[in-house]
Amino acid sequence: MLYAILCYHNEDVVMSWSKEEDDAVLAKRRRVQKELVDKGRMGPAIRLMPTSAATTIRASGSGQLVLDGPFAETKEQLLGFYVVDCDNLDEVVDFAKRMKEGESVTFEIRPMQIFEKGNLTGKETLTS
Repeated sequence: MLYAILCYHNEDVVMSWSKEEDDAVLAKRRRVQKELVDKGRMGPAIRLMPTSAATTIRASGSGQLVLDGPFAETKEQLLGFYVVDCDNLDEVVDFAKRMKEGESVTFEIRPMQIFEKGNLTGKETLTS
């Protein structure tokens, strides 16, 4: 079963981390992820750009309105997500708990289906 582990945190806090702090968090998570990577069951890990880079499309009367920003009224923002292949909810919960250990991040786990497979293989953009 495929699961998305959605990563929520206050993006102002995360964006204030030094490169060393950010690298340490990601290195710890990679140590936990290695188990699923070695089994070929770890999908992509996606870091979203800040909400200031977001664009939202909302219904507006009989048309559509395109707005700058996410316009989510929350203190935590969706910062990225992991895609994992686990046998059941217990397995993915255990995995997410181990990745979260020592962090104030919130992980939301959702079963997922592939709606459209797409063809973006080999296309990555990393921005520092």
